[in-house]
Amino acid sequence: MSTYARQTAQGAQTRNVALPSSLDEAVEALATSPSAVPVAGGTDLMADVNSGLLRPGGLVGLGRINEIRGWQYADGAALLGAGLTHARMGRPDFAALIPALAAAARAAGPPQIRNAGTLGGNIVTCAPTGDSLPVLAALEASVLLAGPEGNRELPVSHLLTGMDPLRPGELLAYVRVPLLHAPQTFLKATARTGPGRATASVALVLDPARRGVRCAVGAVAQVPLRPLEAERWVASLIDWDGQRSLAPEACTAFGEYVAVACIPDPLPAADGTPAPELPPAAIQLRRTVAALARRALGRALA
Repeated sequence: MSTYARQTAQGAQTRNVALPSSLDEAVEALATSPSAVPVAGGTDLMADVNSGLLRPGGLVGLGRINEIRGWQYADGAALLGAGLTHARMGRPDFAALIPALAAAARAAGPPQIRNAGTLGGNIVTCAPTGDSLPVLAALEASVLLAGPEGNRELPVSHLLTGMDPLRPGELLAYVRVPLLHAPQTFLKATARTGPGRATASVALVLDPARRGVRCAVGAVAQVPLRPLEAERWVASLIDWDGQRSLAPEACTAFGEYVAVACIPDPLPAADGTPAPELPPAAIQLRRTVAALARRALGRALA
């Protein structure tokens, strides 16, 4: 659960494996062997090793660190261990806590992936199709990092966008998620029936306390996208003191607003050449995002 450089040249084979039983020991192991790579579920990392994209100088296994395999409550938020598996987050007790994240965990893939893959690995790998990422962006979660220079906390969006990346020797230890006790949902579209990688996903959260709507779209860009103008527009239409209902036409307009914001039309060239037409694949993707956003809003309001 740490960043690593993809290596195309032939490198040294893995020579050592450390199995720490605490975060402090894991940080110490990384400090002792800077070329080592932390590994939890290994669903992405080991695929890179097997395909020859990565030749780590060592591995630091995190499976024995029990402190990052559960969750606790802290100041109105849930402090989730980075070692939580998708299978564990998909259970009913966790779904009662953070429904959208539980829905994303259940959609993360087949059972063997959900049993091994972890929340922290999903964040640090930062694959565009990571199902938990739009949910964490919509919930405005933050991450707690443990490193040789101490602990620090930063918004998850800063880590995903590279605005404030992991430093040498740092580990993602916990994820702090505000407990809104408000409607939230996650929907995804795949290229086939059943579990699979998302072609597009949408997480949507209602925040009655701040009278706001937060939406994040995944899989259509390198990082989840927040259509802020669409969020503000639809929030202004909701009767927060009443039934919190919207006309079907407003939900449809919101979906189209989100889709166009995330998949905009091409711009004209600087020399005045007319803008090219949007490719058919992008048009279809825009329709998919619009449908997901419309349905997510409708379910949250219901």
